Amino acid sequence: MGSMTLTTFALVRHGQTDWNAQRRLQGFTDIPLNDVGRGQARDAVAFLSGHKWDAIVSSPLSRAAETANLIAAGLGLNVERHVPELTERSFGPAEGLQAGPELDALRIPGGFRGAESEDEAARRGLNSLEALAEEFRGRRVLVVAHGTLLRVSLSRAIGRTLQSIDNAVLNLAHHHAVDGWELEYFNGERELAAAQS
Repeated sequence: MGSMTLTTFALVRHGQTDWNAQRRLQGFTDIPLNDVGRGQARDAVAFLSGHKWDAIVSSPLSRAAETANLIAAGLGLNVERHVPELTERSFGPAEGLQAGPELDALRIPGGFRGAESEDEAARRGLNSLEALAEEFRGRRVLVVAHGTLLRVSLSRAIGRTLQSIDNAVLNLAHHHAVDGWELEYFNGERELAAAQS
């Protein structure tokens, strides 16, 4: 079949919110960007503008949607659409909590009582990314979503556990129709393990 078609993804976590700064779990709770976060979104344009992007999609939650809009404006593009499956992992009754006894009381293996499990979130996120890879086969797609969703989805995609994802930094992944996923940049750093093409 000749050379395999490569779809390239920039996977960007939204800019900072007040709850991020307070280290509170957000999940489905729709917390807006703060001014630091808006600045981070505008700054992200610099590392994204070196490439042409064919499409921008985002989670529907306002912190991701606004980040996507600010990046799109800086790149002279429009956000194609909001993808509900890219919403953050639901933390259920743990949303809004910081580390401490109240949060610990909700912990169960693999997550929190009344929340989406890590496995469920990873499957949902990765299915959504693979559907985008199918739709935009051979193109370059910028996805603005959420820290936990991107971390668990990428961990599942490449088969190893990744650390938490910073706000508004570059994560660059490639999807091959046959070979699956390869992570080239994580948290703005080139992955040493990335295969040389």
